[in-house]
Amino acid sequence: MRDLLEDMPTANPQENPIAAARRGARPVLRRRFHDTASTIAAAEGFAIELDRKGVRTPAGRVLAAPTQKLGQAIADEWDAQRDLIDPAKMPLTRLANSIIDGVADSPAAVAAEIAKYLGTDLLCYRAGSPQGLVESQERHWGPILAWARDALSARFLLAEGVVPIAQPDTALAAARAAIPTDPWRLGAVYTVTTLTGSALIALALQRGALTADAAWQAAHVDEDWNIAQWGEDDLALERRAFRFTEFQAAVTVLSLV
Repeated sequence: MRDLLEDMPTANPQENPIAAARRGARPVLRRRFHDTASTIAAAEGFAIELDRKGVRTPAGRVLAAPTQKLGQAIADEWDAQRDLIDPAKMPLTRLANSIIDGVADSPAAVAAEIAKYLGTDLLCYRAGSPQGLVESQERHWGPILAWARDALSARFLLAEGVVPIAQPDTALAAARAAIPTDPWRLGAVYTVTTLTGSALIALALQRGALTADAAWQAAHVDEDWNIAQWGEDDLALERRAFRFTEFQAAVTVLSLV
């Protein structure tokens, strides 16, 4: 059975672009067709089965995890679906598909994308004021930079504002060496990097130097400061909640592989 993320409607070139965007944003949901989801040892690892039938990724590969615990977590995600199977509520399955179909084939390219973030890492760009924000950034970001310096021998420079600063080649090379090569960990680190805007946060998290809660807080220092000053924005909070589910899926992969 093919992955449900394939079943996105195709756009009509003559259709109103706004209508097409709205329609394209709504996946076709299928009714739950299985009674049980489970895992079984296979050549690819621990394959997910629905009523003892294998599940395939969008590229037609076996949906399987490298460990039984991770495979079971993916199976549990399928079991959690009720009347309808909603891919938007299955971040771990989506991440697994991405790793199996994409990261495994091009690990060097994925690692290179992570490395790009090191050159302009969020943690290196500091506010000059107000003092409360300056202190919050240092409180959350300073320990991560200290870890990179002490554990990776990567000493990054700080800049005030958003004007790009060139980081030392030695720091970039040392941090790049910490990027994992295993496709599953690599895919999870890439996900955390893009969600947080910081490869250093992702590397510290995957090395166990940062808890998931601390990583998420560090990624939202500026946003949380703005919320404290100006109040919450419902749409922004909705987007953040969706991103958090993606983040949690990556954390699950890092903890179970």
